[in-house]
Amino acid sequence: MAALLTLAEAKLHCRIDHGDEDTLLTALIATATAATGDYLNAATALDSTAAAPIKSAALLMVADLYENREAQTERPLYRNATFERLLNPYRTVEL
Repeated sequence: MAALLTLAEAKLHCRIDHGDEDTLLTALIATATAATGDYLNAATALDSTAAAPIKSAALLMVADLYENREAQTERPLYRNATFERLLNPYRTVEL
């Protein structure tokens, strides 16, 4: 089973053309994949066969985590509405 995102996809999305931060990006991919699966309440691990909006949402999260990796703030951080809009059609909600 292939991963939801590849390092090459994440680097292209984040416009990174060097290998200096490959270890960091690999960790961010794992984090974004887990968070996406958690949001969807996915029963199985997400992989490369996931729908394009799911992959796009995970890429958005990778980029956000990368851009804000050292951010510290006293004010609350807000949810990413685009992330949610992309994923909501695929989300399983327990009643």
